[in-house]
Amino acid sequence: MDENRIYTTVQGDMWDSIAYQFYGDVKYIGLLLQNNADLLEIYVFSAGTKVYIPKLPEEDEEDVPEWRL
Repeated sequence: MDENRIYTTVQGDMWDSIAYQFYGDVKYIGLLLQNNADLLEIYVFSAGTKVYIPKLPEEDEEDVPEWRL
């Protein structure tokens, strides 16, 4: 991933699906949660919520397939 992004959720999104969509692995849920503290109480998102998608730390980028960057 080249830069930080803001993702607008669709009805039914969950933290694991967002992590998988942007990073290719659900193990990055913690990174999303750390950077979206105001959204921690949400388990299933409604449409229109803005979620900050941070850039992966460089040491983790090597684990992400090229087409996901």
